[in-house]
Amino acid sequence: MSQKIALITGASRGLGAALAVELAPTHHIVAVARTTGALEEIDDRIKAAGGEATLAPMDITNPDAMAQLARAIYDRWGKVDLWAHTAIEAMQLTPTSQLALQQDDFEKSLKVNVDATARLIAFVAPLLGANGIAAFFRDDHAGEPYFGGYGSTKAAQLALAESWRRETAKIGPQVKIVAPKPLATAMRARFHPGEDRSKLASPWDEAKRLLPEILG
Repeated sequence: MSQKIALITGASRGLGAALAVELAPTHHIVAVARTTGALEEIDDRIKAAGGEATLAPMDITNPDAMAQLARAIYDRWGKVDLWAHTAIEAMQLTPTSQLALQQDDFEKSLKVNVDATARLIAFVAPLLGANGIAAFFRDDHAGEPYFGGYGSTKAAQLALAESWRRETAKIGPQVKIVAPKPLATAMRARFHPGEDRSKLASPWDEAKRLLPEILG
């Protein structure tokens, strides 16, 4: 049986890192993130879990880099069995009327959350084929006060995923959209400073809980 390959975009921290480690005993992990040091830390965890990883310190908004990555995966393994897309850009909360004054941050959110997602779907779909699985993650803030930037771009990302899911329901790949519990991550701390984090879920626990739903 050929080795299973899991591509994790946004693998350096949070849920992406936890999924990479949890999948390590059964999949070779292709870990994509911008931060080399954080990827190396995850690589150590993957090795401790008995797995192996290929580290790809890349920016998913760079079309040439993502095309090169897809080609490298094809040349080495010819496929991806699972793609978990956890990469996200969370711009600071701001009144919607002030978004234009945060244009650089808003455009970065659009590039990461929407443009890069659409491009990655195009690049990864042929690698997944009919039998692969693509996983996306809900974080619904659309319409909430001060979430105009993040909420709209995350909603657009999930709209892409939902359209793809319906288009491929009968032909594959399987597209899963799952809902993590509120997570004790640095991103959430930016949105909710001072929140009691003891009531939040651990990314590591959520990875264990979500994987049966993703893989099932």
